[in-house]
Amino acid sequence: MDNLQTSQQSLTFNKNERLCRKILIDRLFAGGSKSILAFPIRMVYLPVEKESTPEPVSILISVPKKRFRRAVKRNRVKRQIREAYRHNKSILVNKIEENNGNHLIIGFIWLDDKLHESTEINSKMNNLLTRLIERL
Repeated sequence: MDNLQTSQQSLTFNKNERLCRKILIDRLFAGGSKSILAFPIRMVYLPVEKESTPEPVSILISVPKKRFRRAVKRNRVKRQIREAYRHNKSILVNKIEENNGNHLIIGFIWLDDKLHESTEINSKMNNLLTRLIERL
């Protein structure tokens, strides 16, 4: 029963896992951050002190209006990225908690003008997170 609860808890995405603080967002995009590309998603990440964020990993998802004029399509892509992250985040969170080091802030930026299947986005997200773990 315990394993079932922990596996269900790891598949959640709470509000405090979202990157909302303007200071942290500015630090993420100001420079000094690193990025990994798995087209059509670019991941920008920056290690921060534990006191900056309540969760080990906080994320931001950006789908530019330049890519999709219609909000319906932008929202669909954001939902797909959020779902893919939610399913694959446990490997990253476990690695950060093992190291007991700094927390991470991550920005996911959509780069393509076309919609993609959810399975493809899920595999790209898995690829991004495993490559990030290798770099930590």
